[in-house]
Amino acid sequence: MRLRKAVTTLLTRARVCRVATADQRGLPHVVSVCHVVADGKLYFATGSDTRKARNLQANPQAAVLVDVYSEDWSLLRGVMVQGTVRLIDRGPGFRKIQKLLYQKYPQYPEAAALEESEDTIVELTPTRASSWGFGD
Repeated sequence: MRLRKAVTTLLTRARVCRVATADQRGLPHVVSVCHVVADGKLYFATGSDTRKARNLQANPQAAVLVDVYSEDWSLLRGVMVQGTVRLIDRGPGFRKIQKLLYQKYPQYPEAAALEESEDTIVELTPTRASSWGFGD
């Protein structure tokens, strides 16, 4: 599925998103991650042994939420994207997204450097999206 331009802009500009995963029993897990959007997909990195990585290995479905809060509720907006994931542990795809994450978050290389085989790039391909505040 292709995301609307306004939704893609919000996802791209957001500095953080919340990612929900579930293990094989359906136990949910939600964490904040730093992400990038490229070629209609959303990407983030995680350690290969984290709960979200283990959850995604067992259940390759995830949801991502970005929202903007305002005390003026007429200005509220956000998007929730659901999709399937692919885990990328090494190779050109890993290095491409690593570079994009390093460009968006200059502190990444020093504070949380990404290493092939030790870390995983998560590629989320949208299958469904719900948005609000865009004149829907």
